[in-house]
Amino acid sequence: MKENIILNKSINFSVGIRNYCQALYFKKETTIANQLIRCGMAIGANISEAQQAESRSDFIHKMKIAAKEASESLYWLSVCEKSDIAGFQHELMSEVNQIIAILSKIIISAKKNI
Repeated sequence: MKENIILNKSINFSVGIRNYCQALYFKKETTIANQLIRCGMAIGANISEAQQAESRSDFIHKMKIAAKEASESLYWLSVCEKSDIAGFQHELMSEVNQIIAILSKIIISAKKNI
């Protein structure tokens, strides 16, 4: 079976977000941590759900939700970066940008095949 790159990237991103959010909670940045962990973890959950989609349009819909969650994650990471909160991890910003780019290509490709 072929490796699912986007699913693997999203799982690795979720682990990184979880670890970073632990640092945010420790610094009492609970509002940002709550938002970031919710959207950051939702990316992989939606990608995983898309693997069991009932139709191509269901697949596209779930991948679009994952892309929206990735965009929200990028927003919250940008807030953290600008605020220099809890030793910001630039790797997370790079990872979410890669995820957004891959999701965009997947969505475009899936739409062509409808």
